[in-house]
Amino acid sequence: MFGDSDYSIGPISRDDAFDLLQELEKSASEEMRQQRAHFRVVVKSTLILRPGNASERSKFEMEGVTGDLSEGGCQALFSTPIRVGDIYQLQFDREVLDLALTYARCVRCRVLRDDAFEVGFQFFKPIVLPERTLMQIAAKNAGEHL
Repeated sequence: MFGDSDYSIGPISRDDAFDLLQELEKSASEEMRQQRAHFRVVVKSTLILRPGNASERSKFEMEGVTGDLSEGGCQALFSTPIRVGDIYQLQFDREVLDLALTYARCVRCRVLRDDAFEVGFQFFKPIVLPERTLMQIAAKNAGEHL
């Protein structure tokens, strides 16, 4: 599930999905960025989504990729839309983001193209990124900008 770094989200590769999310972030207005409640970290991680309701958890599972993450939520890209307002269980790739299972409400789902949907999640309880994870993300981002 998480070990394959070459996976794709439908017809979109993981790297293309991440690039698409980064383009979207660049086009966000400065006013919108200033209204955010939490500092965001750019991070590319596999994300497994399941229904938050335990009685429906086995009905479906989707794999996506994160674009950014904050204490209060995250942005991700999926190949199919999900329902705004629904609650989901999110499982991050522990090798990239050492976070426990997290529950979040979908607050936004918009089409970027026929096979790409940008989704915004709001966590039910704030998360704390481990210091090691922040250092790894900072080092990786610094290496990509050289």
